[in-house]
Amino acid sequence: MPLPYPTTVLGLSLLGASALVQAQSQTQAESAGLIEDSSLKLTSRNFYFNRDFRSDLGPTSLREEWAQGFILDLRSGYTQGVLGVGVDVFGMLGLRLDGSRRRSPVMLIPTDSHGNPEQQWAEAGGALKLRWSATELKYGDLMPNNPVFAMATARLLPSSAQGLQLLSGELPGLNLDAGHFTSGNGVNSTNRDGPLSAFYARLDVRQVDYLGGFYQATPRLKLGAFSADYQDVWKQHFVSAEYRWPIDAAHALSLALAGYHTRDSGKALAGPIDNNAWSASLAYAFGPHKLTLARQVIDGDEPFDYLGFGAMPGDAIGFLANKSQNADFNLPHERSWQLRYDLNLAAFGIPGLSLMGRYLSSSGIDGSGYGGGAYDRFKAIDDGGRWERDLEARYVVQSGPARDLSLRVRQATLRSDAAVQRADLPDLDEWRVIVEYPLSF
Repeated sequence: MPLPYPTTVLGLSLLGASALVQAQSQTQAESAGLIEDSSLKLTSRNFYFNRDFRSDLGPTSLREEWAQGFILDLRSGYTQGVLGVGVDVFGMLGLRLDGSRRRSPVMLIPTDSHGNPEQQWAEAGGALKLRWSATELKYGDLMPNNPVFAMATARLLPSSAQGLQLLSGELPGLNLDAGHFTSGNGVNSTNRDGPLSAFYARLDVRQVDYLGGFYQATPRLKLGAFSADYQDVWKQHFVSAEYRWPIDAAHALSLALAGYHTRDSGKALAGPIDNNAWSASLAYAFGPHKLTLARQVIDGDEPFDYLGFGAMPGDAIGFLANKSQNADFNLPHERSWQLRYDLNLAAFGIPGLSLMGRYLSSSGIDGSGYGGGAYDRFKAIDDGGRWERDLEARYVVQSGPARDLSLRVRQATLRSDAAVQRADLPDLDEWRVIVEYPLSF
């Protein structure tokens, strides 16, 4: 499913949106005004992170940080008229509560030029936005979230990217997303013009263009397709299908399929890439319980790679079923299974409390056939394997002054073969405690 890149993708999206302006959507026509439709949200996030690499590194095997963050998100409405104009602005503040050079970093707190964690840090950004009918064009500091270009959100403050994004919902059930981005800002950085990266290749990317969308074909069936061009590195294509079958009021089955094809392109700066990645998950919900079984397969002599921000991965890998708290289960020829159990304790008289446990195991990791390039560190792996166990408890206050305050405790254990540890993640035991309180005005 090749697409013209990079100069024409956004132009084609704009032409497509223009052709649809006669559709029945009245989103812009119903605008109440720039101020009248505005919203303001302040999120307080307290994050404790403890990671023990379970190695012979001595004192340096332990990583531990604790920080407090605040995220202010202001979104204006649109001016009235055929073409609406608005602006989105965000500000973020981080405060170090605990951390030292010996026990850092875990990407929670920025470090100075000497490797010491900063006491406090702040950043701000914004975007200009235009709306015509149900089509929006945004320019500035943005946070896309799609299968080929997704921000990193697994630390105290989220990442952002700088560029253009077009979103269109002109046709019922169809949501289109196109983008052109040239720089990014990582989760522990205040550098707004930092590089985007091919994460596993450890390679900076000068420009990323993508186009795609999701279509709610029926109330039960959702389809997705995206294509992206990481300039002179790869072209990547994604397809998905999700189907939900409600058996009765208390029972339901759901099936989710997702697949990627990635191929080197242009100057092939990361070296040869010819990779197929797919996953399938089947979930059975019965009352407060949910059981999920998932299978994920990587076909290629290199790992399945995706967007990163320096040393921190983005969230695009989460569109495959077996992304876990630490491991991606995306190494060359890796085959993995997952068994997951979710429990909602509202049925037992504790509304707001939920529990999750999952176990993932893989085998067949083999990078020995790689032809040379940015993924050479995986060539030493021959028939490797690993497993991870994740446990989580989450409680959300349901009413009163602290409504929507959430407490989440996460524990993870990861174990791998020696060659896999050297190429990817060492063995580790990990705890994360996250307290979050959103306030909307």
